Amino acid sequence: MTVTLADVAARARVSPATVSRVLNGNYPVAASTRERVLRAVDDLDYVLNGPASSLAAATSDLVGILVNDIADPFFGIMAGAAQTQIGGPGDGSGRAGGEKLAVICNTGGSPERELTYLTLLQRQRAAAVVLTGGAVENPAHQAAMSAKLTKLADAGTRIVFCGRPPLPEGDALVAALTFDNRGGGRRLAEHLISLGHRRIGYVAGPPERTTTRHRLEGHREALSAAGLDAAPGGADGGRGPDDQDRLTVHGPYDRRSGYEATLELLRRAPDVTAIVAANDTVALGACAAVRDQGMRIPQDISVAGFDDLPFSVDAVPALTTVRLPLFEAGARAGRLAMGKENPPPGGIATIAAELMIRGSTAAPRG
Repeated sequence: MTVTLADVAARARVSPATVSRVLNGNYPVAASTRERVLRAVDDLDYVLNGPASSLAAATSDLVGILVNDIADPFFGIMAGAAQTQIGGPGDGSGRAGGEKLAVICNTGGSPERELTYLTLLQRQRAAAVVLTGGAVENPAHQAAMSAKLTKLADAGTRIVFCGRPPLPEGDALVAALTFDNRGGGRRLAEHLISLGHRRIGYVAGPPERTTTRHRLEGHREALSAAGLDAAPGGADGGRGPDDQDRLTVHGPYDRRSGYEATLELLRRAPDVTAIVAANDTVALGACAAVRDQGMRIPQDISVAGFDDLPFSVDAVPALTTVRLPLFEAGARAGRLAMGKENPPPGGIATIAAELMIRGSTAAPRG
């Protein structure tokens, strides 16, 4: 026999409306009453009808977390951290009293898939959506995203960006937590320049991504400040802006891209003494390519990454990189999505990047 909400109400000696308020978590209920209702739910093994409940409420108990690639630790860490904050009261009892169900939506980096997931979450009346990682810099896609997020927000869905800047029309957001990718890229290049490197190759990510542009802009800001983008014959052997393009190869954020792009970079400019990779996974591919060319790290060439993913310290030699507090950012995004934390002033918070100097970088020889 199916247990009904009325059965729970009778067991807890409250009205069905009170049971509904406790289970939906959308109305204040006295602690003693809430405890009595939850005990009745446990005793009767009552299961709330999620779809029916969502039709009656402004939003459901569903939270969507959009990632480019869940197999990438960059996204996995943020998504996992966000999920730790999306479980409701967190009293460890396993009771169904206002908890939310986090669903990971893997876009594969596809702008179209990103919009499709947002549409599906809209149909499910998602309570919140957390979008992680860099955004696609395409005006048409940005306009479509802004329109879709506005519809979600108007329906009561809380929108949080984690690791990506706000859209030009970002009124729908609760908050945007952005990483200081530009500052991190600049400090990493400054580190290499301080060691004496003057020919620095760069293995960049996809050109249409905000993360790619910001990290590369920071890198080139440091080169410019050191006079390394000067015209031929300029300070410190600068060889002109065109040379910086020749020293940059774009590709996906994966190991294979790092390997192939590094081989291309070494073909173009065999005199480079350091290589900066778009992220740590790309850096692993770069290290493999360097070794396959018979060179040693860092004796013959330095290699650096970005993100400080867990494996970075275990690379041989340990990888110099830029640390982004991925877990902390993901957890904060989860709290913001659940309304557990007030949004930052203006809705935007820039999260600092920290340079981690390890054994993969050293002064050039000779």
